[in-house]
Amino acid sequence: MSEKKENMSRVSKKQSEQKKSSKPTKNKKQVSKITFKKILWIALALVAAIFIGSAGLFVYYVSSAPDLTEKDITGSISSDILDDKGNVIYTLGGQKREIATEDQIPQVLKDAIISIEDQRFYEHNGIDPIRIAGAALANITGGFGSQGGSTITQQLIKLSVFSTNKADQTLKRKAQEAWLALKLERDYSKEQILTFYINKVYMSDNNYGISTASNYYYGKELNEITLPEAAMLAGLPQLPNAYNPKTNPEQAKKRRDLVLDMMVENNKLSAEEAQKTKVVPVEENLVSLTEEQSNDLVFDSYLKEVILEVEEQTKLNPHTAGLTIQTNLDMDAQKRLFDILNSDEYVNFPDQNLQAAVSMVDAKTGQLKAIGGGRNQEVRMGTNRAADMNRSIGSAMKPLSVYGPAIEYLNYSTYQQVVDEPYEYKSGGSLYNYDRKYLGPITMRKAVIDSRNPPAAKTLQEVGYADSTSFLKNLGIDPTKWNNNTGLVESNAIGGEVTPIELSAAYAAFSNGGIYTKPYTVSKVTLQDGEEIDLTPKSKQSMKDSTAYMITDILKDTVNSGSNQNLVPIQGVPQAGKTGTTNYTDEEKVKYNIPNDGVPDSWFNGYSSNYSIAVWVGYDKKFEDGNWLSTSSQQLPRKIYRSLMSYVSQSVENTDWKKPSSVVEVAVEDGSNPVKLPGPNTPIEKIVNELFIKGTQPTAISAAFGEELKAPSGLTAKYNKEKDEITVKWDKYDTANKKETVNYLLTIAGQTVETKNLSYIVQKPTEGEIEITLAVKIKDQVSSKIAVTITVPSKEEEKDSSSKDSSSESSEESSEESSIELSKPESSSESQVESEIQSSVESSSALQSSKKPAANSAN
Repeated sequence: MSEKKENMSRVSKKQSEQKKSSKPTKNKKQVSKITFKKILWIALALVAAIFIGSAGLFVYYVSSAPDLTEKDITGSISSDILDDKGNVIYTLGGQKREIATEDQIPQVLKDAIISIEDQRFYEHNGIDPIRIAGAALANITGGFGSQGGSTITQQLIKLSVFSTNKADQTLKRKAQEAWLALKLERDYSKEQILTFYINKVYMSDNNYGISTASNYYYGKELNEITLPEAAMLAGLPQLPNAYNPKTNPEQAKKRRDLVLDMMVENNKLSAEEAQKTKVVPVEENLVSLTEEQSNDLVFDSYLKEVILEVEEQTKLNPHTAGLTIQTNLDMDAQKRLFDILNSDEYVNFPDQNLQAAVSMVDAKTGQLKAIGGGRNQEVRMGTNRAADMNRSIGSAMKPLSVYGPAIEYLNYSTYQQVVDEPYEYKSGGSLYNYDRKYLGPITMRKAVIDSRNPPAAKTLQEVGYADSTSFLKNLGIDPTKWNNNTGLVESNAIGGEVTPIELSAAYAAFSNGGIYTKPYTVSKVTLQDGEEIDLTPKSKQSMKDSTAYMITDILKDTVNSGSNQNLVPIQGVPQAGKTGTTNYTDEEKVKYNIPNDGVPDSWFNGYSSNYSIAVWVGYDKKFEDGNWLSTSSQQLPRKIYRSLMSYVSQSVENTDWKKPSSVVEVAVEDGSNPVKLPGPNTPIEKIVNELFIKGTQPTAISAAFGEELKAPSGLTAKYNKEKDEITVKWDKYDTANKKETVNYLLTIAGQTVETKNLSYIVQKPTEGEIEITLAVKIKDQVSSKIAVTITVPSKEEEKDSSSKDSSSESSEESSEESSIELSKPESSSESQVESEIQSSVESSSALQSSKKPAANSAN
């Protein structure tokens, strides 16, 4: 039976396998073919979807493209620049354009422009797929917008109706730009488009159009320019200011030579001719400024900041947007500053190469009123050292990075003791003072006035880099960018890179009670349709008013100390300020043959209650022969400052700074550490007045020149019932100096009288327990107090006592007195006693309005 079952099982299994094998099968090639087809169809579907989506998106973007008119292409609307009184001082854009006709444009210029900007210009219809593909390849690694694929036609569209800012290079903008370029190519010929472009491009120094630039740079008409000049002009539009041959000849030559190379590549010039042309100096044939252009240099640095500020704040092009720009420029101050820097009428400069930079800020508003970007400027929109210079400000940094934060965060007083002693940097090297001497323990005030370096470095360590950084940032200075972006280091106690504009604004906060406003040139921009854009920044409390006042008080002394007192003070103008000087290293002095007293940079920032003015003097190339500042040249910043400050202060009210309630002035004993009030024998010459944050002033009295005044003795008080009066007596106070006048401060029931006598009578005193205290006062010193208490019985008690024992009353008994023993001395601070004195009445005053004391009886 089991065998049958086993055989049947084998047969069933075989039949089952046969059924399976009878089903149709697919080989690997068939499966692979089906899979590929599916992938292909999916890919084609995705491409189609992307194409349809892109086309739809393109149509959507194009539907909102702006209209393009010939006026957009050919013209621009100028912008008016107004000074702080509303007068038009300059016009940007339109009026600086000279239009060239097609027949006035030389072929050499056309060849140069097409070679560098768009070699397939005559072949495409407004957009260049090959150029776009190349740009797209470059953008894979560089990010969108890292390289442009724009044709000359597209660039003309961009200049006419779109922004040129990199941030605006969006996909939508690119789609609209391409669409308008296609339309433009249908409406105008290639020569017309090229002519539009040549008349439209910006050529630096407020010049628009290459025809205008030809006259500005070479003093000739466009059809007269040579090959090197044409190559130079063709290369400018990409980065006009960077390739300006007057201000950046090295970069300009590189750009010109690149244009020549591209002309060779485009078969418009032979290699030999290009090489011959490259030898021509880029400065050759450049012309000087006209008289009108030279007059514009008076406010050129200020104008440069105005343009940058408008572009940054509004994203509009002030050269073409037709704006009315209200600036904060004080033209009178600007003209005087220009004359100070560019003549010998006010300051004698040692040579023409010496440079200077000046920033003048309204201390209350933060408005930039005048800017001096340099001396002997020969080009417009040139280097503005007041905004762009990267030089250390030397010791002018100390109030900003060290002592301001010490008052703000550590509650330092102006008396705070700091030690002037040898100091070694943790990174190695010694820190010296200018005189290579050390003064030992000195006050913070002294450390600032005499600009001692080790105390500043040690105080920065006490403050800490975090708090110092925070303090600086609150004043518009970012030290995190210093020292290769590592932030503050020890040496930043005595220096750091700050521009004159930043420095003047930071010091203005000291003048303005600690309120900081970011310095700004433009208050308001009005668009063509009348819309106004307010560009006034918000002010903020950058430090406590106590910090601002205490730093100012120190810097007022600094102005009137040392050589400053002969260079800075102005009659009737309260001022504060700080010098700053940088140094060459010993190695640099040897290498460049620099004398020991030679320095690279000299600074001064001074301020009144109205203005803050920062001045730098030095050489652009500080290591060239003779380019160092002598001792006399180091005085120039203060002389420049004084010349400008004295002029602008004539038309304003010059007030002194008022001490805020958060600050107290206290007479302290000089040299005491911790600080103490003067003792009874402290010499007058050892008493100094210093400022303390309220609540931190000293209360202890110094005993350095003798002990404190001891308490008086022998205080007794007796009450006479018959006369209803209290007689108070005390011992005579003995002093080492018999000639000193001793006054006694007697306080009865809270009322104080001052007397030279040794007794005092109070008639008809109030009933109940009365406290009587006595202290001694010699000059301004007050001793501790001693006290007694006495009880004056009520009248009802006296009547009861009289009725019980009237028969035994006698004349002697009627004069019986109640007495009390002397209590232990009670200490009292001088301020407490003085407070009691201020609330007292004189010896003739009553303890009560209806009860007057009798005259004092001398012992």
